[in-house]
Amino acid sequence: MRAILSGLHHKKTLQELELELIDVPEPFDDLMVTFLEKQTQATLTVPISRIVSSRVVRLRIDANDLQIPDSEQSEFSWELYLNLQQNATRGLIQVESEYLSNRHQLTLTSFYQLNSDANGMALFNLHTQQPESEFAINAINLQDNQLQITGPNRLNNQKIENQRLVLKNQAADSTAEWPISKMGLHGLFSATIPLEELAANTAQELYIRSTVNGQDLEQRIVLGKSLAGQVTQAITPAHRLVILEKRYNNGIRVREMPAPTVAERLGHLPSKVGGATKLLSVLMDKVNLVYMRRLFKRGHRAYEQPTLIFESFGGRQVSDSPYAIYQLFTQLYPGFRFIWSIDRSQKRFCKENGIPFIIRRTAKWVRTLEKASFWISNARFPAWVKKPSYVTYIQTWHGTPLKKLGLDIENVSMPGTTTTKYHANFVREANRWDALVSPNDYSTQIFRSAFGFNNQILKVGYPRNDELINSSADDIVALKEQMGIPLDKKVVLYAPTYRDNQFAEKGKYTFELPFSLDDFKQQYGDDAVLVLRMHYLISNALDISGYEDFVYDMSNHPSISDLYLISDMLITDYSSVFFDYAYLKRPILFYPYDYHVYKDELRGFYLDYEKDLPGEIAHNETELLTMIGEKLQTPDMSANQKFMDFYHRFCAIDDGLSSLKVVNYVVQQIEKNG
Repeated sequence: MRAILSGLHHKKTLQELELELIDVPEPFDDLMVTFLEKQTQATLTVPISRIVSSRVVRLRIDANDLQIPDSEQSEFSWELYLNLQQNATRGLIQVESEYLSNRHQLTLTSFYQLNSDANGMALFNLHTQQPESEFAINAINLQDNQLQITGPNRLNNQKIENQRLVLKNQAADSTAEWPISKMGLHGLFSATIPLEELAANTAQELYIRSTVNGQDLEQRIVLGKSLAGQVTQAITPAHRLVILEKRYNNGIRVREMPAPTVAERLGHLPSKVGGATKLLSVLMDKVNLVYMRRLFKRGHRAYEQPTLIFESFGGRQVSDSPYAIYQLFTQLYPGFRFIWSIDRSQKRFCKENGIPFIIRRTAKWVRTLEKASFWISNARFPAWVKKPSYVTYIQTWHGTPLKKLGLDIENVSMPGTTTTKYHANFVREANRWDALVSPNDYSTQIFRSAFGFNNQILKVGYPRNDELINSSADDIVALKEQMGIPLDKKVVLYAPTYRDNQFAEKGKYTFELPFSLDDFKQQYGDDAVLVLRMHYLISNALDISGYEDFVYDMSNHPSISDLYLISDMLITDYSSVFFDYAYLKRPILFYPYDYHVYKDELRGFYLDYEKDLPGEIAHNETELLTMIGEKLQTPDMSANQKFMDFYHRFCAIDDGLSSLKVVNYVVQQIEKNG
């Protein structure tokens, strides 16, 4: 017996769900659908309202009834179960889904979507507490010498009146408005702005004005997904260039400027040559990859001397837990052989610090990897790297998970892969790990399920955090002097994550600061400095020119633990850095300026973001600037019960000896196999 969600119909302000029944026996005397909310386990049972045929039934529901009264939740995810009785037996059949809906706005601050989970089961997702100031569109393109926008023209199936597109030029404090009259598909409008009507040499933001229930509104247009697949650049017949940009807050900026002349294009010839060089480099990489695969297939024998290979973030850094283990290992057991696997970018650092290394993707690298005794890494090796049976592969990983990982990501939106391939690669790689380092019980459970991992877990804490526990006040002063940070000022550390939906190209993501440096400096510049730590995947360097005495970009500093130590508070969003920062018992402030988009459209979270965090949430820039001052007045969080509950759950097992425990594990393996 099967029940499948096959459609959605609107009946005035109600939602009518259509179910297809397969092998469900008649009669349908007592047929209902039970909704089960995944997090709270609350239930709501609704009777079937219409039997279309022996195979199709419908039920009507008010989506607002799926919001649990007096709940602190803002997101509700309901599973559907066909609830039927036959004779004296009552049974439940979980409803599958072959129908995925668009976003349906219920009120200015709530909407719902019908989706399916990773197993194809139906989900009715209700989202509340959305900003009234935002209006979500479906698509935006530059085509046929027009700016074209598609978006909803209904609110809970009631037509939105008097919709107009608005472009705001913040610099000139001016606006321009265009009426929306063309209707597209049912429930959508399709509006255009002729490109020749755009103000010259401007950067403008898109808004929409409308009338809802007699109230005149002005809302910022937002696009939750990336601009991938949409046309974002155009040259007008008047030889003007128009560019669409998706901003940090998901708003849309329209830039108008002169198009490059022929002479300017010729002037950019070197960059084109550079592009050709890059293309040649890509081709050579592919040829080299074939060569590497062949080398890995050749037979190798292990070195007689125990040899340990260390790698951090795919060779892009010499850092993190592998570096902490390496430093202690070389101190305690200098008779072993230690080699770092690095990209060429790290060559200078290794030479300056006397660190032995091999360059990745070379013949020597293959030979050394294959003849080593141990691999110690915090990220995955490429799938084509062959692991010999005599190698012990220790995976330290690189953070306590907040965002979903591996098999727990239901829909992978990253470029260059698919959900199925991503899951398969994750499991295949994870089962090459002989041991996986875990910082707490919470992580251990997630690693088992998300990685499909069945080998040994070393629950010893993260070696990289030993520095946080063992450093003194004098060590912190020395670090500040080394980095050029003023000793007489507070240090605010901003360390956000990257967004999966803001990628520039495969392996690279873009970022824009979601607050004004001018406002920040004006309010706190006399007493504090700002340290920026961007994720290593961010491709665009932040421009801090003019703020060098106040802002320090430490994105390339090899040790993030150093940045934790010198800072007086942390600001982050969805990055897992706060799990480590909590070791210091210093204040943490969360600034998830695009929370609803990030949670709904991207990877989701393991924790309840609104309840389980060890700090307060700032929802906008005004709240952020106010809360920074409050946090700087509370340097020690030891008296905060919520913070300490978090600390005991996630930080308590790390005693500053994690590196030693991993070193001891490796030595035991060497002695056992010796």
